[in-house]
Amino acid sequence: MTPHTPALQTKLPAVGTTIFTVMSTLAAERGAVNLGQGFPDFNCDPKLVQAVTDAMTQGLNQYPPMTGVPSLREAVSAKIGSMYGRRYDPASEITVTAGATQAIITAILAVVRPGDEVIVLEPCYDSYVPNIELAGGTVVRVPLVPGTFRPDFDRIAAAINPKTRAILVNSPHNPSATVWSRADMLRLEELLAPTEVLLISDEVYEHMVFDGDGHQSAARFPGLAARAFIVSSFGKTYHVTGWKVGYVAAPAPLTTEFRKVHQFNVFTVNTPVQHALASYMADPTPYLELPAFYQRKRDLFREGLARTKFKLLPSEGSYFQCVDISAVSDLPEAEFCKWLTTEIGVAAIPLSAFYGNGFDQRVVRFCFAKKDETLRTALDRLARL
Repeated sequence: MTPHTPALQTKLPAVGTTIFTVMSTLAAERGAVNLGQGFPDFNCDPKLVQAVTDAMTQGLNQYPPMTGVPSLREAVSAKIGSMYGRRYDPASEITVTAGATQAIITAILAVVRPGDEVIVLEPCYDSYVPNIELAGGTVVRVPLVPGTFRPDFDRIAAAINPKTRAILVNSPHNPSATVWSRADMLRLEELLAPTEVLLISDEVYEHMVFDGDGHQSAARFPGLAARAFIVSSFGKTYHVTGWKVGYVAAPAPLTTEFRKVHQFNVFTVNTPVQHALASYMADPTPYLELPAFYQRKRDLFREGLARTKFKLLPSEGSYFQCVDISAVSDLPEAEFCKWLTTEIGVAAIPLSAFYGNGFDQRVVRFCFAKKDETLRTALDRLARL
């Protein structure tokens, strides 16, 4: 008999290789400085690595509780309470996840059913739309205001209807590096108050807000917290993106449904890493100092970019810097990024990749979560433009 692979009808017909993989591969092939994909090229605190080693040697290597190691959930609860003034019950309202991406798809699978609509604000992180489609939901795309990337509440309000199940909000924002203000969050709270719409609040860059501003977590606002899955990332906060550990904080009824899905898509998360994170969080200094750490890198990078033809857009939070390329090239964003990688030796990401329709506004994104010498090498190359 001839071996035969049965044909499949794809669940994600529009999905191919992500732009991050494409640009990182091209950067590696060309020996370019990779400022495209959002991950640090420097090591985390050696104390954190040692804490993982200690947990392993102490025999903490078997399954932890499905919901997460209790000491880590308690540490997360304490941090949220201290920073945002809301206490989440570690036992019933906090779940440790295999990274923020898993947290987001789990929340969506838990609450979205076929026929439900979910609002996404474009440009948006590339997992949101496929997650909604896998749940059988309908994606409703509402653009942030072009150029400023601020929320357009009139358009958001117009998109809400009885079929709306949830809205995804991301602040500090990837890719634009904008940050929602207190007034923005209050407006969202007011808008959602008369509805049954859930909020999935992607706050993975919560500790990277610059120039003295504070992160406006949904946890700060009772009307939002009561309907929100709040997602964050230890990987982003502690420079260990490859560890893929995050968490979700949500009211107990929402957490109950979240955990029903969580237990069957990952069940649980790396045990020694959880114990290490719990002990490391006893000292809040690393995340409290993170804004200053990344603001210095942002300022170094912006100072160098100011000597090029790029037009700098604001970088209020996250570890990204967007620039307008209009004075540098007539190429579309995606083609410009390929040219920049190949000819100049610096990789960036086109913002058009974050829009469903490929909207091109002549803007590309750099990541400055890199060693100073990496940033200086990139700036030396970009100075040729």
